[in-house]
Amino acid sequence: MAIRWGICSAGKISNDFTVALKTLPPEQHQVVAVAARDLKRAQEFAQKHSIPRAYGSYDELAKDPEIDVVYVGTIHPRHLSVGALFMNAKKNILCEKPLAMNLKEVQEMIVTAKKNDVFLMEAVWTRFFPASVEISRLLSQKEVGEVKVVHADFGVPLMHVVRAVQKDLGGGALLDICIYCLQFVLMVFNGEKPECVQATGFCLDTGVDEAMIITLKFSGHRMAVCTCTIAAELPNEAIIVGTKGTIKIPAHMWCPTSLIVNGVETQYPVPEPSLPLNFINSTGMRYEAEEVRRCLLKGLKESSRMSHADSALLTEIMDEARRQVGVVYSQDSQ
Repeated sequence: MAIRWGICSAGKISNDFTVALKTLPPEQHQVVAVAARDLKRAQEFAQKHSIPRAYGSYDELAKDPEIDVVYVGTIHPRHLSVGALFMNAKKNILCEKPLAMNLKEVQEMIVTAKKNDVFLMEAVWTRFFPASVEISRLLSQKEVGEVKVVHADFGVPLMHVVRAVQKDLGGGALLDICIYCLQFVLMVFNGEKPECVQATGFCLDTGVDEAMIITLKFSGHRMAVCTCTIAAELPNEAIIVGTKGTIKIPAHMWCPTSLIVNGVETQYPVPEPSLPLNFINSTGMRYEAEEVRRCLLKGLKESSRMSHADSALLTEIMDEARRQVGVVYSQDSQ
């Protein structure tokens, strides 16, 4: 049975997600409609990706009866309102990360999903890569002993990207890229809440964070350090250090295609795209799409691998890091 997708927003990430879906069997995944706030953009997107229907408003997409799930690829500040639009129309949604701007908004989205009895998942695509699933398996079997330290960094030059530096567009290193480092740490520690969060960093004149270092202390003398910046290229690696060995995730840790376990490297390649991509390894978004299909066929309303609780904890930590560094969005006072 094919899951029928609607694509909300005709931007770069929606392009890549649609290309990723094309690497999956058409009898399992079909894109039936796309919506943008500009009908012409939606029509161009539809023509490029051979999508049957194009809408010039999100409302029209929400009213389409032939859609099983909507992929929300809008900018961060619109996730709450757009997500509510679809969920109140009884549509399941896969919403790009961050799920919302703060914990209050995330909790509101979860409540809306439950009220409408629909599926909701934050599109933290990293969690569903084969390499990430293998990390979880290795850790569950204590292949590197007890994990003591986790380190993850993500830095890319994004200062020229308006969306990344403007506060009203939800900019800043934390929400855009450090979220990947934090979700990685929480994946390694099985969704455990840290005992302590310490963040330091600095902001641009626009009021968003240019860089942050976040230290997380967990029970049992375990620690994690996340480093992020939108001003420079970092090694973009992650490492898990246990009492019996290490798991290293080479660049690019947010879309991993190889693992080095105790010095031995294994490759986990992603499929080749049929159309040009905007971001590296974007065909790896197919794995989160497969998880959505699996959950929908089982009648599940959330994924155990990226649950509502996982999204809430991730956001709670980001809220605290922002508080310490002094990043305040308009949504925080609403």
